[in-house]
Amino acid sequence: MRIFTKLSAPLYFLFVFLCLKTAFSSSIHASSFSTTHLCSHEEALALLQFKTSFSINYTVPYQDYCADLFYIKPNYSKIESWKEGIDCCSWDGVSCDNVTGHVIALNLSCSFLYGTFPSNSTLFLLKNLQSLNLAFNDFRLSKIPPEISQFTRLKHLDISDSRFSSHVPGEIAHLPKLVSLNLSNYYISSDLILEITTFKNLVHNLSEVRELVLNGVNMTSVNPRFFMNLSSSLTTLRLFNCQLRENFPNSIFHFPNLKGFSLGGKGNLTIDLPSSNWSSPLQWLYLGDMDCGRRLPESIGDLKSLLSLSLSCNLEGSIPASIGNLSQLTDLSLFSNNFNRQIPSSLANLTQLTSLYLSNNQFSGLIPTSLANLTQLTSLDLFNNQFSGPIPAFIGNLRQLTSLNLYSNNLGRQIPSSLANLTQLTSLDLFNNQFSGPIPTSISNLRQLTGLYLDSNNLSGQIPSSLANLTQLSYLSLSYNLLNGTLPPWIFTLPLLESLYLNHNQLQVPNMFSALQNLEILDLSHNNLIGKIPNCLPKSLSVLNLQANYFDGNIAFGFLEGCGLRNLNLHGNQMDGLLPRSLVNCRMLEVLDVGNNNISGTFPHWLESLPHLQVLVLRSNKFHGSVQSTKESPSFPKLRVLDLSSNYFVGALPVRYIENFNAMMDPHKDGGSPKYMMVSTRANSYQYSLVVTWKGFDYELQKILTVFSSIHLSNNMFEGEIPDVIGKLNSLKGLNLSHNNLTGHIPLSLGNLTNLEWLDLSSNGLTGKIPDELVSLTQLSVLNLSNNHLVGRIPQGSQFNTFGNGSYEGNLGLCGIPLSKSCDGIGTQPSSFQEKDELWRFGWRVVVLGYGCGVVFGLLMGYLVFRTGKPKWFVSLFDGRPSQSGRKMRRARKLVQKRN
Repeated sequence: MRIFTKLSAPLYFLFVFLCLKTAFSSSIHASSFSTTHLCSHEEALALLQFKTSFSINYTVPYQDYCADLFYIKPNYSKIESWKEGIDCCSWDGVSCDNVTGHVIALNLSCSFLYGTFPSNSTLFLLKNLQSLNLAFNDFRLSKIPPEISQFTRLKHLDISDSRFSSHVPGEIAHLPKLVSLNLSNYYISSDLILEITTFKNLVHNLSEVRELVLNGVNMTSVNPRFFMNLSSSLTTLRLFNCQLRENFPNSIFHFPNLKGFSLGGKGNLTIDLPSSNWSSPLQWLYLGDMDCGRRLPESIGDLKSLLSLSLSCNLEGSIPASIGNLSQLTDLSLFSNNFNRQIPSSLANLTQLTSLYLSNNQFSGLIPTSLANLTQLTSLDLFNNQFSGPIPAFIGNLRQLTSLNLYSNNLGRQIPSSLANLTQLTSLDLFNNQFSGPIPTSISNLRQLTGLYLDSNNLSGQIPSSLANLTQLSYLSLSYNLLNGTLPPWIFTLPLLESLYLNHNQLQVPNMFSALQNLEILDLSHNNLIGKIPNCLPKSLSVLNLQANYFDGNIAFGFLEGCGLRNLNLHGNQMDGLLPRSLVNCRMLEVLDVGNNNISGTFPHWLESLPHLQVLVLRSNKFHGSVQSTKESPSFPKLRVLDLSSNYFVGALPVRYIENFNAMMDPHKDGGSPKYMMVSTRANSYQYSLVVTWKGFDYELQKILTVFSSIHLSNNMFEGEIPDVIGKLNSLKGLNLSHNNLTGHIPLSLGNLTNLEWLDLSSNGLTGKIPDELVSLTQLSVLNLSNNHLVGRIPQGSQFNTFGNGSYEGNLGLCGIPLSKSCDGIGTQPSSFQEKDELWRFGWRVVVLGYGCGVVFGLLMGYLVFRTGKPKWFVSLFDGRPSQSGRKMRRARKLVQKRN
């Protein structure tokens, strides 16, 4: 105050006023700046230009992932809020510095960006960016731009599952402040490669990295031991499906700060779990699809900080009792191992568990009572084991359960009423057990159920009307049981039902399924349903399977424009009239099977316009006329299976169609793991089935491999020669042209069908010799050339040494093994009885050897079918069961009798 004593009063008050004004103005300015955070014009412009680099594509496969993982609302992109004239700091996904207003974080995950990522993107003008998240977009196999090194202040980079491809640029190692890096390609494959040199630079330069996520990145050239050079401050390391090889050092478990570690993927990757001194502070550990040693060591109980444990790596023996020491554990998954002893009683100590997955093991006996203590469980999976006995009563006390999966065990007796206590259940799966008796009415208490799976049991009686209370059901499967009575009308009033499987029962009558407006899959096949099929189908329907019932009358469907059907199966009914031409409105149709009915008319050439048709079955009907194409343009390019047998078709074989069967011309098109013909809907996937004729019997294949292809034109009145062009269909598994009026020679080109497994040309007028080229058909297991006019010596070698007399009978001009008629005069007969005897014995040694190989091959296929699924090149005929179509076969016999 001393300085003011020398001032006059007016000057004093003026000074005070100016000070207050300045302070007030500064306060107002600071307040204004802190609330508006206006980003610079240059940065806003850079973001707007970045926005114009891409389109928005909502029809992407990862939309469901985004909804489930990040709760992203459907059909919304964050950049929709980016508009000129609005502060970019308020745009969705954009974060700015509170003081400078610079854009420091950009989160565009799940924004449905679609387009090539430009190397000169204006995004690189954001020099102050510290966090960049572009996960779950589609950059169309762009390369990661080397210019990414311009983000010198970047701490967090996530470009996972956005379809970047090619090599990870070395420049990514020039981000010295990087704390977390996610290059994962786990959900969307894009062939991203991380070479050893780039990886070494990453390890050397990024000393600050705490989280490293590389799931799905190809790291074939990286030796696992280099991971030991990562910073000791590492907290998270994810390496699933990285194509790493050899042994991963288990010293990774001694990293002092490691809290999360995942490793696995098919290949020669192994890791030895420490047998002692396992002192890592791990909170979660996931090891799968690899070798972790034979036994789970007792030392697993040392990981007292574990919250989540998942081990799926062929472990054997028993689960160690020490697992009960992991008192903090909330998630325990030991599925897909070979544990074969009792579940330890110490599991009762894990009272914090919310999910327990012990599926795909070899546990047997009763479900253990130790699980009764796990009252916090929301998910319990014990499927694919060998548990027997009833469902224990204590299961009904696990009141928090939302998912209970006990399928594919040996559980039996009646389904207990105690399950009605699980009022939080959304999914109950008891498929493929031995439950008997009626479906308990108490299940109607489970009002939250969205999925009920009771198929493949021995349930009997009627479907209880009390199930009408399950108004949340979207999936209901009661197939492969002994249910009878009428189909209850209430099923067709469930408002949210999307998939309904009632096939293979003994149900009768009502057919009101047109009322189910959300229905996508309806399988009522193999029942006793009668009457007319409704002429109005739900618009949402993708699959309609009414096979093997007693429906009659015309196919009266009015297939409207935009019809979404992909599979229509009416096989084995009593339908008549014409095939409705409105089927051309079902542009997505892949399977059309109307076999074994009384449908008439000429060949439906208009089906040529269906671009996705893969299976066409018109067998055993009353079709007539020519099958020649009426179009110049290619027809049926995706057709894999054609069955026109047992009709009244005439004229030459359909050469123009055969020339365009492109899907039958590439046996390696779907190489790799087996893939099946199916349709995927919102609710689930539906695998197509097919009735095939094998050695005179009908079998229903429950799965059809995409490499499976066959042509069946038998029992018609086709005439003329077999066209050479058939020899181009080198993916054919079966060809049946029997019981026609075909003439001429067997084409030499048939020797090109090296994948052929059955060939039937019997009961025609074929002449000439059996081509020696057919010996190259090493996959051939069934050959029938009987009742023709073939002459000359029967070829020898390969599979021909396994065929019996029945393959050639009715051809008076044929000679040689296995027929008793010799080929004297042709120059191949032995000169003496001894030589003849030696040749005969040698020939039959080959035959026996062939049969022996066939038996071994059959046993091997049986093992593959029932143990591991199908080999990739064949859908086994043993994968089905003889179709329930005795009445159809009798009708077919009558048809043949009429013709004869």
